Amino acid sequence: MVLLSMTASILAAIQKCAELDGECIGRFQRDGEPQLAEPEVGRPISHAQLVDISKFLKKHNEDRPESTRDTSIYLNDLLRGSSVYVPPPKSKQEPTSEYKTLMEKLRREEEARAYERMVNPKPSAETFAQHFAASPHAHAYPSATDLAREADEEITYADVNRQLAVIFNVLVSIVACSVAIWIAARHLEVPKRLGLSMGGSGVVAVAEVVIYQGYLGRMKEAKAKEKKKVEKKKVLGTWVIDGARRPNSAQEDASRNTRFRKGKHR
Repeated sequence: MVLLSMTASILAAIQKCAELDGECIGRFQRDGEPQLAEPEVGRPISHAQLVDISKFLKKHNEDRPESTRDTSIYLNDLLRGSSVYVPPPKSKQEPTSEYKTLMEKLRREEEARAYERMVNPKPSAETFAQHFAASPHAHAYPSATDLAREADEEITYADVNRQLAVIFNVLVSIVACSVAIWIAARHLEVPKRLGLSMGGSGVVAVAEVVIYQGYLGRMKEAKAKEKKKVEKKKVLGTWVIDGARRPNSAQEDASRNTRFRKGKHR
């Protein structure tokens, strides 16, 4: 059943039907359809009721002279301007006093629990090592925090070792260069030998620092490029456990069926 909203033309048609026959409105009323006893603009009316009203008015309109016939009683004219009826939203039911009392009680209890949690917070969950510190198996299963701490310590230790090795190599290079220049310039005077030795060692030190900085820069660029790469996974082969053996690829099938022999093929 399609419900439509009444317009002014539909209201006028219903009033005409009531004037012509007061009992016709009751005949137009079927089970489950809207009431037409008190029609108003905007109230619902079914499509079947509009069809009955149009037929009733056209039947009485044929008996009238052609000059006095009403042309606004056809179904097309009655439907013009009408739309699907949308019932108004139901008013929100006012909560009962019992509901309000219960909600107020629950709100007070929740506030009390929140205040209790704030004043007396629960202790953090203890690990096995913290609860049984004297047990010989207390540290047999390290926690995730311990593993992360150990990984950070290993990384820090490796960085320190690498930096110490670099410093040692730079010092060895400087000392070796200064000694080599001192020995090579033995025919010169001591002040000149000392100046050449210190100048050469300074140049070597600067060169070592520049080379090491370039190495660090290339390492950072390589790490950045590696992070940008998208990991691609490729299935190289498959197998079935406890099943009929199938070739993994066409290449394996061809290699199994093809035989290469030395000499004449037999």
